[in-house]
Amino acid sequence: MSDIRTGPEKPAAEQDQGLLFRGSDIEELHDLISTRFAPNRMSVLAGGRLDGRFRCVREGTIALYELGYGAEVDIVPGAPLDFYNIHIPLAGDGMVTVDGKGLSHPLSIVGPHQRLSMRWNGESLNRVLIIPRQVVDGALTARLGDVPRHPLAFVPVLNGQAGPVRSWLNLVRHFAEFADSGLAERSPLATGHFERLLVDGLLDAQPHMLSDAVTGHDTAALPGALRRATLYCAEHAHEPISVTDMARAARVSVRSLREGFRKHLATTPLAYLRRTRLDLARRDLLAAADGQTSETVTDVALRWGFTHLGRFTGHYREAYGETPSQTLRRARRRSRASRAAAIRKRAPRGAESG
Repeated sequence: MSDIRTGPEKPAAEQDQGLLFRGSDIEELHDLISTRFAPNRMSVLAGGRLDGRFRCVREGTIALYELGYGAEVDIVPGAPLDFYNIHIPLAGDGMVTVDGKGLSHPLSIVGPHQRLSMRWNGESLNRVLIIPRQVVDGALTARLGDVPRHPLAFVPVLNGQAGPVRSWLNLVRHFAEFADSGLAERSPLATGHFERLLVDGLLDAQPHMLSDAVTGHDTAALPGALRRATLYCAEHAHEPISVTDMARAARVSVRSLREGFRKHLATTPLAYLRRTRLDLARRDLLAAADGQTSETVTDVALRWGFTHLGRFTGHYREAYGETPSQTLRRARRRSRASRAAAIRKRAPRGAESG
């Protein structure tokens, strides 16, 4: 098995961020893993001494952990999983077995109702991504128009050399960096978008039993559906909504919604949602310029899910012909001039005579 390159070592402070366990207490680590993942049987092999490290990178709609044992171990969950478990090796090696069959590579995804067992060597360190079944079911429902009757079964081994999978793995890495930066806590809207991007990207990157169905075609959305979708955008723009949410609110599939936006509004659902949020950001910037709030451009951008300020500025300039900072400064000058004029108008006649 080829080595997996992990890039530069993380700073010490970042390594300890979210640390749940570090040490040799087998019972403590076993209890933590049973609580965070699933009840399991853990055995340290060949008389080895545990030197484990368990870190929570992010726990939200989906969860991301880093886990290493520092010794050769066997892990056997006590029952089939009820979530999607994705192992992404960062170092070391291991063997993953699904429903009694050993996989060719530990870079893998195991889903609900499947039985899993693992053996990891002492150098192993894995990212472990946990996605609840209801999250994947929701993404599928938006695409297919109906709730899946059975949990989705993916091809269990991810081909890290394939372009789509490689891009998705990079997305997971960026999500880890995003969580470690502290921005995830500061901008829950952006975090929600990131989580949804991970789930939708997985559905498109990794083959599964419904791959053909989720790429099927539907009829164009009707204007009534578009009205429901645009109203939903206006009412929920402050939430981490996605095209799938808009489609669900419009009661059509994602493909139908996209076709409807293209045909009737000459845009895409995401572009429409972005413009809605830009309008709300402009409203907040004007309120700040008028002295109603003390918010900065960054505060406003983050509220409406724009975590990349350069892109926010570019979209804003394209929409309004000026940058967000220019809006803030211009509006403030106009507001000050207006207040000064009002003061002069209220001043008694002759007040300025010497």
